Amino acid sequence: MSGRGLEKDGTIAREGALSRVPEAFAPVIDAARVQITEVFDSTRLHSAYLYGSIPRGAAIPGVSDLDLLLALRHEPTEADRSDATTIEVALDRSFIQIDGVGILLSSTRALLSELERHDGGFFVACLCTPLLGGDLGEQLPRYRPTALIARETNGDLSLALPRWRRRAAEAATDADRKTLSRIAARKVVRTGFTLIMPRWDGWTSDLSESAELFGRYYPERVEQMRVAAATGRTPSADPAVLSTLIDDLGPWLAAEYTAVHGERAPRP
Repeated sequence: MSGRGLEKDGTIAREGALSRVPEAFAPVIDAARVQITEVFDSTRLHSAYLYGSIPRGAAIPGVSDLDLLLALRHEPTEADRSDATTIEVALDRSFIQIDGVGILLSSTRALLSELERHDGGFFVACLCTPLLGGDLGEQLPRYRPTALIARETNGDLSLALPRWRRRAAEAATDADRKTLSRIAARKVVRTGFTLIMPRWDGWTSDLSESAELFGRYYPERVEQMRVAAATGRTPSADPAVLSTLIDDLGPWLAAEYTAVHGERAPRP
């Protein structure tokens, strides 16, 4: 793999592996595997995946969260979501190594669909590490850092901004504001990176590296993007930080993204 996250043929390398999981997080992963198999039997679960800093080997004990994707054999139901929440709470309470757990649910049909080929499919094939079951990545193509990937993965920032503004207005506690700041900051940084990704011709999920690469092409906005990267790692309850993300950097980035890459294909 090259220093740009690419294989020798120029396709994006899968960025995580179980062998890269830091030792401190091994008990967390073992427990996640047990709880998932106990709650989601083979009639519901096709496969489970890790993603984020833990399988990339970049997780920090007590700071990083645990991110999981469950690929179900059917469309997720409210019962599935309730069961996933139960697992999230149990794992988060059991391990001081992690600061929160997030479980995404999707169906294998959706992940392998043509509509999701360059978003959900790309996510599984390049950003997810198999944990349980068969690997859907084997049924997906190899991906290159193209404008199509950029548009389909992050061409929806303009849709997220109004939701974030409503949540910010309704936030009653510092915990609420911290949760929102982490979500918004990570999305903004990843959007900033994929904006310039085809020009840079590579892939990274590292927030700090993403901000610095973005700054090569948009130096006038790099300081704001550095703040966003720092907030994505260490959430902030400061309303001024949220305002920067939601009312200044975010809207500018959404407009620039559409101008450069176009709009993401509509979802139902």
